[in-house]
Amino acid sequence: QVQLVESGGGLVQAGGSLRLSCAASGRAFGSYAMGWFRMAPGKERRLVAAISWSGGSTYYADSVKGRFTMSRVLAKNTMTMYLQMDSLKPEDTAVYYCAASRSRGAVVYRDQEYDYWGQGTQVTVTS
Repeated sequence: QVQLVESGGGLVQAGGSLRLSCAASGRAFGSYAMGWFRMAPGKERRLVAAISWSGGSTYYADSVKGRFTMSRVLAKNTMTMYLQMDSLKPEDTAVYYCAASRSRGAVVYRDQEYDYWGQGTQVTVTS
C-alpha cells in the first residue's frame, strides 16, 4: 500500500514562494513515477510537473517552467517529493496534488495513469 501526504500550501502574495512537500511511504517506493497536479476552481486537473521512476526525465508545464522546481529524496521504502514554487502568480491558485504511478516508462502525463493520490493542499496567491 502506498500513502501520499502533501503539506506546505498556504496563502502568499504574488511574487512570493512556497515549497510543497509530498511524504510518500509504501513498498519499494523508488520504483514509482511521480507527478504534481493542480486543480483550479472551475477547471480540470492539470499536470504541473513530473519525474520518471528512474529520475532521469522530468517535465514542467509551460505555465510554470522556470518558476517551479520538482525534486525528490529517496530512502528505503519512503520518499519525500518537493515542489519549490517561486515567482508565484494569482493564476497559480489551485489545490495541488501529488501522485504516484507504477509505470516504468518515461514521464507519466495522463492522470488516468497515476495509481495513488494525496489529499491535496491549497495554494492561494493574492495580487
